[in-house]
Amino acid sequence: MSDSQPSSPRPTVSTDSEPAADVAQALASRRSIRAFLPTPVPHATLDRILALAARAPSGTNTQPWQVIVLQGEALQTIVAELVARHEAGDEGSREYDYYSPVWREPYLGRRRENGWSLYGLLGIGKGDREATKRQHRRNFCFFDAPVGLIFTIDRDLARGSWLDFGMFMQSVMLAARGFGLHTCPQAAFAQYHAYLQQRLAIPAERMVVAGMALGHADPDAVVNRLVTPRVPVDGFTRWVDRLPQ
Repeated sequence: MSDSQPSSPRPTVSTDSEPAADVAQALASRRSIRAFLPTPVPHATLDRILALAARAPSGTNTQPWQVIVLQGEALQTIVAELVARHEAGDEGSREYDYYSPVWREPYLGRRRENGWSLYGLLGIGKGDREATKRQHRRNFCFFDAPVGLIFTIDRDLARGSWLDFGMFMQSVMLAARGFGLHTCPQAAFAQYHAYLQQRLAIPAERMVVAGMALGHADPDAVVNRLVTPRVPVDGFTRWVDRLPQ
């Protein structure tokens, strides 16, 4: 975090099964959970979450999102095969750049702070590559969540549809909070797009955008104590009441 943009106070966020009472609480309590309970999520609940999320806006109502829901044996198989690939040193490849190839401030500082906070909670020291790799591998277990979502988009759609897709994914995460559930959006799955396309019969004209873990947060997991800071409103907002003459 840069010195010129102090972080806002970190909220106290519950990881229990209480549903968010309103939109404000859903927004305030949403965060990336990295340890889940095995408690199943009913099909009807998932269907309702996705139906609510589908109310997200999109240019000319194109609704460019597609979702694959993994549960049970299918989820276990995908997890086992992805973990095996990762352990074997196969890191896959990406079809699109999620991050800029060159890091600069203030983004570099925020990224470092997030990494230090996460690994500090887990007791992973700087330079401990094996422990870092093990934690990264947890992504491909969907952090033990009972539900794994894979998001895909048609390749020929333009940048605006990706903006729409982001709003849809955010809506999934907020809708989940209304049912007492938590999520973790995971760009890491995009690196195994070739495997996922073959294994899940994803048409060639679609590309893998990301994955997402969904389920009940484990309240006893140390990693779930992480609450990332946010830049205060005045740090990213310019108020304009009168234009210069």
